[in-house]
Parts: sequence; structure tokens; C-alpha cells
Amino acid sequence: MPMTETLQRPDGTIAYDDTGGPAPPVVAAPGMGDLRQVYRHVRPPLVDGGVRFVTMDLRGVGESSLPWPDYSDAAIGSDMVALAAHLGAGPAVLVGNSLTAASAVIAATEEPELVTGLVLIGPFARDIPTPGWQKALFKLTLAPPWGKSAWISYYRKQMYPGTKPPDHDEYVTSLKKNLSEGDRFQAFRSLAFNSHAESESRLGRVACPVLVIMGTADPDFPDPEAEARGLADVVGGDVTLIEGAGHYPQAQAPTEVADAITSFVSGLRQ
Repeated sequence: MPMTETLQRPDGTIAYDDTGGPAPPVVAAPGMGDLRQVYRHVRPPLVDGGVRFVTMDLRGVGESSLPWPDYSDAAIGSDMVALAAHLGAGPAVLVGNSLTAASAVIAATEEPELVTGLVLIGPFARDIPTPGWQKALFKLTLAPPWGKSAWISYYRKQMYPGTKPPDHDEYVTSLKKNLSEGDRFQAFRSLAFNSHAESESRLGRVACPVLVIMGTADPDFPDPEAEARGLADVVGGDVTLIEGAGHYPQAQAPTEVADAITSFVSGLRQ
């Protein structure tokens, strides 16, 4: 695994790793409360395909610093493009998973000269209509003192339907350990209730190519395929569906996801 490096931002440091190489980078951010190691299984086939793959931790999570004054989608998007600029190898493809799909959209419309393409995995790039009682229940579920245990249990049992990664239990244990450090769970809760209205308002302004990757069994969407195709229609993008995968297809079906990303990146270079 690549060595951890840090990017200095005005209010803290962002941890990342970089497989290196001369190619323009593909910068990937995880979903809320997750670690950059969620991309651990997709990294080797991407590197084999000639992709320079860079993964970053979110503010307050993983190996990034604490605390931060702003955990918004836009703030995370600014970290993504700041990292792309810091790497100094030309405009980057941004990969967002779940919440950070919204961040990638904002980044691509805020600083288009730094972004050559977007890959949106299990994307919350717009606000999904949710009943008020369900929102209230979600907030209650993540409230202390039971919130961390409730989230880890849900993540372990529900977010990876079907075949789980071979190291699933080990990974979830490391996630639980990380969220138990200091105020990291508080940072996670700050991320968890983000509105994606800003990203949604910018979708029509995305000018770069977009690939939407969605697991057909993603439990976070009433109809995952319909959400993927609807989002792709708005941004003029393409869709890759990963049959039977949940919210993290990059961990469940890394070869399929790597093939889709490699093909997308190769197309941008032509």
C-alpha cells in the first residue's frame, strides 16, 4: 500500500496516498464516515491499467486532522481540487462515492480547469426525497451514545448486500476503531446530515464527461438503476451498473469497477 502523505489546507491537513507515475491523476474520495481504504481492492487493477490512482481521507476521518469548521459538500470538493492542483500533473479525474459525488460535482463546476472528468459511484449528487419521519429517525439513530455502534452495525450488515469483500470484517473493525478516535464520530455526524441541494443546482453546468457507477442492489436508493440513469441524463453521462452490488461496488466488484474507470480514463486521453 502507498505511503500516507498529507496536504496542508487552511484549516487542517488531508491525508492521501498516491500510486505515482507520469499520468494525470485520478483522485478518489470515500463516502461519509468511510476511509480511503474503501478503494483498496480496486487500486491494483487500476494501476495495472495504467491509472495513477490517488485516494484521500475526508475532513476529520481516517488520518486527516481534527477539527474543521466546515464539513459541507463544497468544502470537501475544495479539498479534492486542491489535492489535484497540489499533485501538479495536469487536470484530474475526480471520483466521488456517495456523499462525495456531490462534492465532485461542485468541484467540477467551481474549478473546471482542474477537472477533466467525473466518476460518481453510488452517488448522492442530488437530494433524494425522504419522508420527514425517516430523516428524524436517521438523526436519532446516529445520536450519542448509541450512534457509532448503530452506524457500524448498519454498515457491516446492510451496505454490502450479496458477496462481501474477503476482508470485510477486518475492514469494518478498522473503521470502527477510527471513528472511536477523539472527535472523529462527531466529524462523521457533521458530514452525515449534509444537504446536496448545491450539487443538484449545478448538475446542468457540468461540462466534463461523467461516468455514473451504481450497484443494482444499493440499499440507499428506492430504485438504484433509475437514479443512476436519471442522474446521467441530467449531466449527459454514461452509466455502468454493477449487478448485485451495494453502495460500495469498488470494494465488492473491483475488477468490474476498475475496467469501467480505466476505459473512461482512456477515452479522455484520446
